Amino acid sequence: MHDLTNIGPRVIVQFGAGGIYITETVIFGWIVAAVLIILALWSAHNLQRIPKGKQVVAEFVVRSIYNLVINTMGKHCEKFAPYMGTLFAFLILGNMLGLFGFRPTTADINMTFALSGATFLIIQYNGFKTMGFKGKLKHMAEPYPFMFPLKVIEEISLPVSLSFRLFGNIFGGVIIMALIFGGLHSASEALLGGIPFIGEIPWLQAIIPLPANAFFDIFEPLLQAFIFTMLTMVFVSMAVVSHEEREH
Repeated sequence: MHDLTNIGPRVIVQFGAGGIYITETVIFGWIVAAVLIILALWSAHNLQRIPKGKQVVAEFVVRSIYNLVINTMGKHCEKFAPYMGTLFAFLILGNMLGLFGFRPTTADINMTFALSGATFLIIQYNGFKTMGFKGKLKHMAEPYPFMFPLKVIEEISLPVSLSFRLFGNIFGGVIIMALIFGGLHSASEALLGGIPFIGEIPWLQAIIPLPANAFFDIFEPLLQAFIFTMLTMVFVSMAVVSHEEREH
């Protein structure tokens, strides 16, 4: 059952009294990244001209990611497919850790801010690269110069809204599942606690939450990973379109 006593990052290892520490989110983030690297190396090992077995699955996944990026962002943004595919896979595994009894990495606001911050940097870099420094500033001052501060606030609010949207949905699921498990555990003890052997097994806690598990630990993580990745693709594609193309 998820622990709600600390809604912030949980410190696992701390070095001295200087405030340097490693949180649970960082450790599980490393584990998820390691799993993705191992899967990528395994699926790309011993590639054949005529695919079969795991190579068929790997090529299908890669082709699907490229098609999704091209259909969403356009052919000129095909180069972003590796990043978008990695982001989507990382979010799926990180969001679904609750299925194995662990706290999802995206239930930590620090992780969602880091992911949305990466999106923000990609957007700004490609915006300045496509429009140029003067073109970017000119675009932010349109249609009237007094709009510039509002455009700055809009740019800054993007990673904030992205991070809180993902964090709120995933952490909300963690809270609901914790409340369900806690309530069913108490109900199971009240109903069956007096029966030898049988009362030691939390029957209600083991059986009833299955539909909730399917939604909050499988469907919701997949949905939120897809939404975050789609929003990233949309905002990045808007940044790489030049000012002339926008007007056209």
